[in-house]
Amino acid sequence: MAELQSGGGGGCCPPMDLFRSEPMQLVQIIIPIESAHLTVSYLGELGLLQFKDLNSEKSPFQRTYAAQIKKCAEMARKLRFFKEQMLKAGILSSVKSTTRADNNTDDLEVKLGDLEAELVEINANGDKLQRAHSELVEYKLVLQKAGEFFSSALTSAAAQQREMESQQTGEMTIETPLLTDKEMSADPSKQIKLGFIAGLVPREKSMSFERMLFRATRGNVFLRQAVVDEPVVDPVSGEKMEKNVFVVFYSGERAKNKILKICDAFGANRYPFNEEFDKQAQAISEVSGRLSELKTTLDAGLLHRGNLLQTIGDQFEQWNLLVKKEKSIYHTLNMLSLDVTKKCLVGEGWSPVFATKQIQDALERAAFDSNSQVGAIFQVLHTKESPPTYFRTNKFTSAFQEIVDAYGVAKYREANPGVFTIVTFPFLFAVMFGDWGHGICLLLGTLVLIVREKKLASQKLDDITDMTFGGRYVILMMALFSIYTGLIYNEFFSVPFEIFSHSAYACRDLSCSEATTVGLIKVRDTYPFGVDPVWHGSRSELPFLNSLKMKMSILLGVAQMNLGIILSYFNATFFRIGVNIWCQFIPQIIFLNSLFGYLSLLIILKWITGSQADLYHVMIYMFLSPTDELGDNQLFPGQKTAQLVLLLLAFVSVPWMLLPKPFILKMQHQDRHQGQSYEALQSTDESLQPDTNHDSHGHEEFEFSEVFVHQMIHTIEFVLGAVSNTASYLRLWALSLAHSELSSVFYEKVLLLAWGYNNILILIVGIIVFIFATVGVLLVMETLSAFLHALRLHWVEFQNKFYEGDGYKFSPFSFALLDDEDE
Repeated sequence: MAELQSGGGGGCCPPMDLFRSEPMQLVQIIIPIESAHLTVSYLGELGLLQFKDLNSEKSPFQRTYAAQIKKCAEMARKLRFFKEQMLKAGILSSVKSTTRADNNTDDLEVKLGDLEAELVEINANGDKLQRAHSELVEYKLVLQKAGEFFSSALTSAAAQQREMESQQTGEMTIETPLLTDKEMSADPSKQIKLGFIAGLVPREKSMSFERMLFRATRGNVFLRQAVVDEPVVDPVSGEKMEKNVFVVFYSGERAKNKILKICDAFGANRYPFNEEFDKQAQAISEVSGRLSELKTTLDAGLLHRGNLLQTIGDQFEQWNLLVKKEKSIYHTLNMLSLDVTKKCLVGEGWSPVFATKQIQDALERAAFDSNSQVGAIFQVLHTKESPPTYFRTNKFTSAFQEIVDAYGVAKYREANPGVFTIVTFPFLFAVMFGDWGHGICLLLGTLVLIVREKKLASQKLDDITDMTFGGRYVILMMALFSIYTGLIYNEFFSVPFEIFSHSAYACRDLSCSEATTVGLIKVRDTYPFGVDPVWHGSRSELPFLNSLKMKMSILLGVAQMNLGIILSYFNATFFRIGVNIWCQFIPQIIFLNSLFGYLSLLIILKWITGSQADLYHVMIYMFLSPTDELGDNQLFPGQKTAQLVLLLLAFVSVPWMLLPKPFILKMQHQDRHQGQSYEALQSTDESLQPDTNHDSHGHEEFEFSEVFVHQMIHTIEFVLGAVSNTASYLRLWALSLAHSELSSVFYEKVLLLAWGYNNILILIVGIIVFIFATVGVLLVMETLSAFLHALRLHWVEFQNKFYEGDGYKFSPFSFALLDDEDE
C-alpha cells in the first residue's frame, strides 16, 4: 500500500488525507504589543493554530490581561441577565440583526451598563406597582366578603330582635331574659366590646390557621371564612394562589396580639375594615379607582419593558458573540509571555504545515490594519515533543473518525483506522443486520435527517436526536450495506424473492410440493446472486445458513485481523522501527495464518471442491495427532506435510515474538549511549517524527526486566487473542441468525396468523402489532445491538493489532468553536 502524502499547497482546502494525520510544526510568533489583540483575533478567525500556555506557573489573577477578562466576564453576566429577562417575557433573540452592533468593547460595556441599570429600575418599579396592585385586589376582596359577613349578621340580628319582641307577653316565660335592655344599659362600663381583624389566608393553611387560633385563645375567638373563587396574586411572593377571606372577632388586647402573631406566622395578609356600610362603599369605590390607575400604569410599564427587551434582543446574538470573542482573545493573550522589553508578546503553538502561508498572511494583515510600525515575526521551532493529531474531516467522515477517537486519539502520524472503518464498520453491521426490507426502512429514516440537515443543524436537539443526527452518514452507510447483505441473504422482512432469476431447483413430481429439498432437482443454472430462494422454508435451511454464515464470519474475521497486522507493518516502516518488522510483524502474520489463515483456505477449498471433509476434525487432529493420515478429510495433495510445516511455523513464531526484541533493544541502547557520544542532526522533515525507539527509554537507565516482561505480556496477549478474536467474530453469525429468526417469527406468527383468520379487525390488529414489533425490536433494539457488536469488533479485534491511540487532539484557537460553548 502506497503511503498517501498530503499536499502543502492548495489554498484553504488542500487534498484530504485520512490515512495519516496532518504534518504539524511548532511555531513561534513574536507580536508587537500594539497589534497583539488584532493579530490573535485574525488567528481566531483562521482557526489553525493551537497556542501553548507559556504562563502555566502563574495564577489567572497574575496574568497580563486579567483585568480585561474580568471586564468581559462582567459583560457576559449582564448578557445572561438580559437573556433571563427575555425568556421570562417570551422574547426571542434575533439571529440576523438589521442594525450593526458595536465593535468597540468599551462602548459596548457602557451601553450594556446603561441598559442593565434601566432594566433593573423598570423591574423594581414594576415589582412595586405589581405589589401595590395585588394588595389593592386583596383589599377589595376583603371589603366585599367581610361586608357580606357584617350585612348578613346585621340582618340576622334584626330578625332575632323582631322575633323576641313578638314573643314577649305579659306573663314571664322560661325564655324571658332575666335583665331587660334598660337594666343591661344601666352600667356602660361593664359592657364587653369586641374587636375584629380581617384579611386573607392561603386556603391550604386555613384549617391549620383556624386550629391555631382556637388553641392560642382557648376558644375565645369567633372566626368567619369565605372562599375566594379565583386565585389571587400574593403581594409578598408574587405567585398565584388560592386564598380565603377571614374575619376574626376577639376580646382584649392579649388576644389581639396573639392573633396578629399567628397571622404573621401563617402568611395571612391583614387589611383595615370599617363596620359602617357607608364607609365600606366609599372604600370600595376608592380602591376600584386606584386599581384602574395602577392597571394603566402597569400596562405602560410592561410595554416600555417589552420594547426595551426587544431592542436588546435585536442585537443580543451579536453582542454575545462579540463578548465571547473578546474573552477568548484575552484568554489566549494570557497564554503568551511578555518580552523583557514589555513591547512584544511571544507565543508558541502547533499548526499544520499546510497552514504556514495562511498564518503568515493573517499576521501581515493584522500588522497593516493596526498601523503597527513593526510586523509580527513567524518562525518554525524544532522539537522532540510529540505534536497533536489533526485529521481534516468533512461532515461525512467526521462521524467515522469520532468512532475511532472514542477508543483513543491516534498517535501523531500513525496509521488511522478511520479510513477502513468507513467501509468495514457498516459492512460488519450489515452482516449481522442483513435484510433489505429493514435496510430500506433505515435508509428512509436517514434520508429524512439528511434532507433536513440544514434546518436540524441550526436547532437545539435533545441528546438522543442529536446523537442520531450526528451519525446520520454512518447510519446511511449501514442502511446501504444492509440492503446489499439482505439481497445476498435474499430476505425482505424474512420473505425470499426471486429477484435476479428463477430458482435453480424445481420439483421432480407433485409429491414434493411441501417446502423441502427432498425431491428437488436442479433444472437451471445456479442462482446468480445471493442465496437461492428455495432454501428458505426448507428443512435444511437452518443447517445450510448456519454453515454458510459461520464460515463467512471466520473468513471476514481473519481478513480484518490480517489487515490490522499489515497496518502495523506500515507503522513500523513509517517510523523506521526495523525491530518491529522483524520481531513483531513477521512472526505475528506467520502465527495467525499458520492456524486461522490455513482454516480459511480449507473453507474456500471445501466450497470450491464440494468436499465432505470435516474441518473440525482436521483442525483438532492437526494439533493432537499431526502425523496421522487424513483419509476422507484430505482436501489437497500434500496436505499432511503442509500441516506439519504450518504447525512448526506457529510454534517457532511464539519464541520469535518473545525473545529477540528485548535483547535487540538492549543492544541499541548500549550502542547509543556507550559507543556514541553524539548523534547526527535530524533533517527538517524528520524533526517532528516521534522518536519511538527513544520514547520510553531516552537517556534513562534501560530496564531490561521491564522490557522483557512487557514483551512477554504482549506475546501472550497476541497468541491467546488470535484464538479468542477469531472466535469473537462468530458473533457475526450468531446475530445474523438471531435477526433472521426474529424477523421470521414476527412475519409467520403475527402477520400470517392474523391473515389466516379472514377477519378484517384481527388483520388490522395483526398489522399494527407487526409494525410495532418490527420497529421496536428489529429496527431499534437489533440496530443498537448490531452497532455495539460491530464497535467491539473494531475496537478490540481489529485496532489492537496496530493502533496505539495514545495521542491528543489538535484543539486550535478558533471562533467557530465558540457558538457551541456555554459561558
